[in-house]
Amino acid sequence: MISPHEDGGSFRDPAGRVYLDGERVFRSVMPVAAENFDLVRSTGALEPLIAEGLVIGESMMEPGSTNAFADGACYVIEHPRLPFISYPYEWSFGALKAAALLHLDAHLRLLQFNVTLSDASAYNIQFHEGVRPIFIDRLSFRPYRENELWNGHRQFCEQFLNPLLLRALVGLPHNAWYRGSLEGLSAVELSRMLPLRRKLSFKVLTHVVLQAAFQRDSTRRGRLEVCRDAKLPRRAFVGMLVGLRKWIARLEPRDCGKSVWSDYADSNSYTTEDARAKRRFVQEFVGAIRPEMIWDVGCNTGDYSMAALEAGAKLVVGLEADHGALDRAFARATEKQAAFLPLYLDAANPPPSQGWAEGERLGLRDRANADGVLALALVHHLAIARNVPLQRLVDWLVDLAPMGVLEFVPKTDPMVQELLRLREDIFHDYTAETFESCLQSRTEIVKSCRISRSGRTLYWFKRR
Repeated sequence: MISPHEDGGSFRDPAGRVYLDGERVFRSVMPVAAENFDLVRSTGALEPLIAEGLVIGESMMEPGSTNAFADGACYVIEHPRLPFISYPYEWSFGALKAAALLHLDAHLRLLQFNVTLSDASAYNIQFHEGVRPIFIDRLSFRPYRENELWNGHRQFCEQFLNPLLLRALVGLPHNAWYRGSLEGLSAVELSRMLPLRRKLSFKVLTHVVLQAAFQRDSTRRGRLEVCRDAKLPRRAFVGMLVGLRKWIARLEPRDCGKSVWSDYADSNSYTTEDARAKRRFVQEFVGAIRPEMIWDVGCNTGDYSMAALEAGAKLVVGLEADHGALDRAFARATEKQAAFLPLYLDAANPPPSQGWAEGERLGLRDRANADGVLALALVHHLAIARNVPLQRLVDWLVDLAPMGVLEFVPKTDPMVQELLRLREDIFHDYTAETFESCLQSRTEIVKSCRISRSGRTLYWFKRR
């Protein structure tokens, strides 16, 4: 008998819940959803999508094997467990765009089998094998009813389209907004930010401006009756989805020029030989521990994430605060089809557990146990640019994984001097000796290596 615990992100759905048991993932199908579940299965619509890796796989559980946690369920299915769960407010522009395109592609494919989607939540999509999007909510599929409206249109706009337009038309990344408003960006909010010339576009007028006006006027008498009687022929529905897909596929960030750190790999303060030494050290570490998953905190465009993969890491989750660098990292992972998932993270303000009862969307460390952590060319940014004391910084990094490689960049290095150029040097304990002492208070230093004339040093640690 199995007795998993309920996943905090699935409680809102009366159709069924998700349960976790170690590496196993189960989904209950309650009586209210059983008929739709059976009808969708009978169409054969999902098999090709599952085979192509676009929809999560499933297998039916034996009757009676799941009574301990799915009381009253008509069915229980098991899904393969993904190694890491990420959220839209952590995705790059490219990741959110890829997820939106998958949603539309899957919907168009399903309609050929008279199957549609009951909602359009971005949280229904995850990434696997690096940056390949995959649809994970089996109970979102239901039979299509002829001439029905697209019930998920508003949600699709708020959670996919509008956040993409925020960056494409206004030049503002969606991440901070999305994290503060977990349901995305409303048409009313986006419309207020758009200049008049942007609103005159037919697509923006249709999906943003008119929708915003409709939402502001939501209390008008008779609005619900009009919606209830409205019809959308299948041909028009397909045309809407195709039109959105073509539009989104062409969207690019407006602020796509060079950012502060997007060219760091080409403009840092160490030589080619220094970079080679750093790469060798990272690969020696990864080769020794053979991690299933590793954090690369401050991954920039992914040079050392790729080096870790070459050395045997199964998955690297990169974390980066610079949007230009993050965009390049996602494009690189896509081009190489690498098991590298770069996500947005301000290390001085990592995502907390939030949502209902602070358990619906989990904080970073609550979602996975990484085998190792890399923090290369990161410590000085947090210690000097963000005033994080070295001991607190070391404690946070060491708590992320039992082993890792940290880089200390001394004040003699040009990059640190640049950080100090326009501010008073109040960091009297920012020294290699203090850093080593902080690290030794929590870990065993397995190996260290000085990799530059300025004194940059790598530390391979093992947590006590």
